[in-house]
Amino acid sequence: MTDIAPAAPHVPVMLEPVLEYLDPQEGGVYVDGTFGAGGYTRGILNSNICNVFAIDRDPNVKHMADELSQAYEGRVKLLQGCFADMQQLLQDVGVDQVDGIVLDIGVSSMQLDQAERGFSFMADGPLDMRMSQSGMSAADVVNTMEESQLADVIYQLGGEKKSRRVARAIVQARSQEPISTTKQLAEIIRSVVRMKHHQIDPATRTFQALRIWVNDELGQLTRALEASVQLLAPGGRLVVVTFHSLEDKIVKDFCRTMSGATSRGSRHLPDISMDEPPALFAQLTRKAVEPSEAEVNRNPRSRSAKLRALVKKHQEDVS
Repeated sequence: MTDIAPAAPHVPVMLEPVLEYLDPQEGGVYVDGTFGAGGYTRGILNSNICNVFAIDRDPNVKHMADELSQAYEGRVKLLQGCFADMQQLLQDVGVDQVDGIVLDIGVSSMQLDQAERGFSFMADGPLDMRMSQSGMSAADVVNTMEESQLADVIYQLGGEKKSRRVARAIVQARSQEPISTTKQLAEIIRSVVRMKHHQIDPATRTFQALRIWVNDELGQLTRALEASVQLLAPGGRLVVVTFHSLEDKIVKDFCRTMSGATSRGSRHLPDISMDEPPALFAQLTRKAVEPSEAEVNRNPRSRSAKLRALVKKHQEDVS
């Protein structure tokens, strides 16, 4: 099918395997839970004559969704909101079940490249990081959160081993003046975390932790996975691309639980299989699928991506 839409302003990560596992069918209804710049939505629409409900909490994506809707004769509809609320968003437009859901967990390249959104330390901008542009910003967090809690957030969500040192430096700096820009915060972090040869920028882990916390990314992911159980029709497919070990663990555990692949305990203990939930899904990916070397070279932002996929069983196949 000919691609009739304008080129995307970013490169969607692992687009080919996403489409392979999602397997869009003619007449199907699909959800792109993380619309961003529309890369997955465009790929789905190009794959077959189907319909896509695109979900995004960023109000800035509306014009791109409108352009796609016009280019694809109304086969895409934007639902403004969080993908964790997809079941309610779809019910509001009269949709109870869908044939596939794709989620790309993480900040889009479009947002990273906009200095005014405050996601990246690569260019100076206001310390914001809010995908929805509402609620508590990263500046609010670093200027008001208690030192111990701030250290925990930076360690647990960013994996920063020197989190307590970073939190202490942030608290000391904010006592002199509010921390309001990405440059300010990055310099504070770099003052206490030194970069060794060939390592990532010292600010990377703390910025990641703040972004995840501000947008409740792990909670959003968990609720979205739970919603998919009810939303997907028999034979429907769930494809999730993650970029962080904490996200991937949530998806991995969900896949194992819903497919009945969780540990059944010691063989020396009584059989408790009757208490275990039925396996409603089958795993399409026993192990996480990673981007090819060619893709990583073409799109360095894909290097940490992992893809996992499930298919919902028909009732007669549920065990």
